[in-house]
Amino acid sequence: MTMENKLSLEGLIFQATKINVDNNVLTITLNRPEKKNALNNVMMNEICYALSYAKQEREIRVVIIAAEGDVFCAGADLRREQAESNVPKIEGSDDISLLIRHLYKPVICKIQGSVHAGALLMVTNCTHAIATEEAKFSAPEILRGVWPHMVMAGLFRVMPKRAGLDFCMRGQAIDSKKAEEWGLINQSVPSDQLDKTVDKLASDLANLAPGTMQFGLEAYVKQDAMNFDEALPYLGKKSAETFAGPDAQEGIAAFLEKREPKWD
Repeated sequence: MTMENKLSLEGLIFQATKINVDNNVLTITLNRPEKKNALNNVMMNEICYALSYAKQEREIRVVIIAAEGDVFCAGADLRREQAESNVPKIEGSDDISLLIRHLYKPVICKIQGSVHAGALLMVTNCTHAIATEEAKFSAPEILRGVWPHMVMAGLFRVMPKRAGLDFCMRGQAIDSKKAEEWGLINQSVPSDQLDKTVDKLASDLANLAPGTMQFGLEAYVKQDAMNFDEALPYLGKKSAETFAGPDAQEGIAAFLEKREPKWD
């Protein structure tokens, strides 16, 4: 299946995740708690499909990635168990971190339990990460004689270099307080406040100018790969385009008329 075909959730049976759409927010819930939500082929494909669907649908303004059970995600499922799902595979859309990064919409990781290994790819590439105070974070690959190569692409875009290197080199878990201090997550909260905190954040983001949000996040990702001399004129051009766009026109009119803006 290619993205040329209109994606739909109708008739699909998600085996390893749960998908919910409500108030402009799509929630992907990892649903293999008995396997610590380890990422097998079915789960990865279902996440990729849901992210692609979220990008396609204009009315979806925010994505939340959540999980069932005590562990958010233990990384890749090393057992390679055979499983099937009727969720189509989209050709060329099979990398979760790239899909998150190029969704150009707010993506919130709602972390109710510990995050290990490859699961860090979701956390480091989301725009926001909120975790319970009890959650732990680790890149334990070195303890198995391997290295978290893929994780580094996102990790060193959110964490200080020496902190990130120590994190990879030791393979030891850090707590939510340290993860927040190092920029791996935005905020750690008591477990009984996680739902409220994430719901409020998602609602706030969903009520902001959706076209400008998408346009701005795309510009952010593209300038991230540029040097300063390239980035500045590129962002100047994007700024001018934003001011000429419908969201800015509505936002400025609403401000002058002392009313709330109405976003399309």
